[in-house]
Amino acid sequence: MIRQYYASYWKEGFRAFLFIFNRELRQVFRDEGVVLFFIIVPIFYPILYSLIYTTETIREVPAAVVDMCRTTRSRDYIRRVDGTPDVQVVAQCANLQEAQEMIRRREVYGIIYVPREFDTELQAGKQTHVSLFVDMSGLLYYKAILVANTNVSLQLNAEIKVERAGNTTEEQDRVSTYPISYEEVNIYNPQGGMASFLIPAVLILILQQTLLLGVGLLAGTARETNRLHELIPVERSHHGLLRIVFGKSAVYLLIYAVQSVISLGIIPRLFGLPQIGNPVTLAFFLTPFLLSITFFAMTLSALIRERENVILIIVFASLPLLFLSGISWPAAAMPTALKLISYLFPSTFGINGYVHINTMGADLLEVRHEWDALWIQTALYFLTCCLTFRYKILRARIRTYQEYKRTRTQALAPPSE
Repeated sequence: MIRQYYASYWKEGFRAFLFIFNRELRQVFRDEGVVLFFIIVPIFYPILYSLIYTTETIREVPAAVVDMCRTTRSRDYIRRVDGTPDVQVVAQCANLQEAQEMIRRREVYGIIYVPREFDTELQAGKQTHVSLFVDMSGLLYYKAILVANTNVSLQLNAEIKVERAGNTTEEQDRVSTYPISYEEVNIYNPQGGMASFLIPAVLILILQQTLLLGVGLLAGTARETNRLHELIPVERSHHGLLRIVFGKSAVYLLIYAVQSVISLGIIPRLFGLPQIGNPVTLAFFLTPFLLSITFFAMTLSALIRERENVILIIVFASLPLLFLSGISWPAAAMPTALKLISYLFPSTFGINGYVHINTMGADLLEVRHEWDALWIQTALYFLTCCLTFRYKILRARIRTYQEYKRTRTQALAPPSE
């Protein structure tokens, strides 16, 4: 009898799980907003970002020159800057005001100002200077113009040092010019490009934010269509907390397991982004990440009253979460309070772990901190998900019972004269 009872219990539970799974899956594909966030955005946004940053670095930034010196040396300096791959001199202006007007018209993004005393100070053995004015609405413009002028000035410094040295051998000139020989190698991002640096972090954040948006929309729809505006309907098929939690979460995990393969595997390969990590290691790492964001999204869904609210909250949080991850801004420079807040979000550990594995070729032991943190978040948010859903189930039953008593009282009440 006991064995038959448990067999019947598990069979009924599995049927309820399948019912909730099928119902939630139908809800996903019937809701255009959820389809947009679950299916279209996780594919379209990575392609869009990859297309925008596909050139990796900014080249030939338009710049104007104000050469007040007009000597052979100043013209040689300008020619060398123009010959770099970072800057293109498109205009020679008579004064600084004319060049500033070109920046206002967005014809150039920087000004190279060579002072009148540029050559005379060099001839006199004094230190001179070249002023740069850059449109700071784009930091990459500043970087390109600064790097080009810095490299050219270092090259000229070396040549001037050799000239002043007098009668020396070629080997002596080489040693005095470059006492320490060095070779610059950008590890894991050889071209120093924005796509290789930024896109991997954005891909992880897109997976988290779209899942939060989709689950929030489903929760808002459930409240709007429920007679009592509750998240969990009072039905025979929705008896049992774990059946509800596992049935709903299985739908989200199934969809986002496929989306992870597309967003993190196929799209980076199409655009030639760095992918040196082991796919098996990456799969093991993404397992707790997908679980944690699923239960995190289901926990937050209990707080959503209307569909529109989730869009305002989640979209607003996207950019701060990118900064809190420690990718675009070093975590060591963050205040302790913000660092502690960042630990609440799976994207913080997901971004760092994914970048280490996929871009830097780390194994699972080398991202053990992030992996353990994601498992802790999975357990924590599974617990909060169960608690919030349990509260919603009890509240729905109480409100249903109160509604039943009110209706019955009204039905039994004698008619008023």
